[in-house]
Amino acid sequence: MATLAHRLPLPRVPRAAAVRHLGPNWYATVMGTSIVAGAGAALPVRIPGLRTGCAAVWALSLLMLLVLLVARALHWTHHADQARAHLLDPAVAPFYGCLAMALVSVGGGTAVLGGDWLGRAPAVALATALFLAGTVTGLAVAVAVPYLMVVHHKVDAASPVWLLPVVSPMVSAALGPLLVPHLPPGQAQRTLLVACYGMFGLSLLATLVVLPLVFGRLVTGEPLPLALTPTLFLVLGPLGQSTTAAGNLAAAAGPGMPYATGLAVVYGVPVMGFALLWLALAGAMVLRARRRGMGFTMAWWAFTFPVGTCVTGAEGLARHTGLAALSWLAVGLYVLLVAAWLTAAVRTARGLAGGALLAAPRVPGRATVRTR
Repeated sequence: MATLAHRLPLPRVPRAAAVRHLGPNWYATVMGTSIVAGAGAALPVRIPGLRTGCAAVWALSLLMLLVLLVARALHWTHHADQARAHLLDPAVAPFYGCLAMALVSVGGGTAVLGGDWLGRAPAVALATALFLAGTVTGLAVAVAVPYLMVVHHKVDAASPVWLLPVVSPMVSAALGPLLVPHLPPGQAQRTLLVACYGMFGLSLLATLVVLPLVFGRLVTGEPLPLALTPTLFLVLGPLGQSTTAAGNLAAAAGPGMPYATGLAVVYGVPVMGFALLWLALAGAMVLRARRRGMGFTMAWWAFTFPVGTCVTGAEGLARHTGLAALSWLAVGLYVLLVAAWLTAAVRTARGLAGGALLAAPRVPGRATVRTR
């Protein structure tokens, strides 16, 4: 009997059972880690060992990305039913934007910090590959997820997670200029710049459509459920990232676009002001939810990447204006970012060790798909 048991084939599904409930929202951990590295490397202050530490965090984000890509491939291979259910769930499908942003954000970190570990040429090649993969994915998600929302999803109220698919092209617009110096002068550089400006406009206009729906839901409806309150920080993403994009595009444009710097400042300062207003509002809502018993969920990673985009936005404004106040704003926001990242990372590690974060949901949600 023992010999026969050893000859029987092992079941395939249990090998990947741990990833059955691994959703696309896990890419937010990569985004939050990579922005700590990229934003830290661009801080307008010199701190001994800061760049080395940021390079180490970038390497960690790259490793996390590779592990998650493998795990998600196993998810699609062994649990295709669950993967399709995620696409048809309006609460989960928008998180596919996190895949695109994870690829591009790690690519941006590679362009800035990867040369310290990999060498310049390999780092540029890897950054380019990640940027292209993330940009293509982001543009596809920006179309596919709204299509699913219109045709298949049934939603009761607007959610901040709706911003995730449409903000991913803005991440490409913000980090694409980092690759401009590595392209041949002339058509290649101008084409990339124009493409980034196009993605800037695409994402900005889509955000202007979604954001009023989110704010209207907050004002006219009830507050978000306690567990979803951290998603209010997602609104900071398009605000900070668009300010970053405007600044990086102006820096990459050079003398060929003499008004780009002025436009970046005129756009970025008011948007950064609104971002700080929203940060205060969202922070107050989180404190309220915490007092009412809000516990840790993966939504806490919303405290990282969106705040990081405000850091990079403030850094760009500081460079273009020379104002010390903006430099100190970037430093203060970066301290907040690191604190949020450490908290989310420690809580996530504990949840993984205990198995709670990858366990099946305790209570199945109600139907969220139209039947046609």
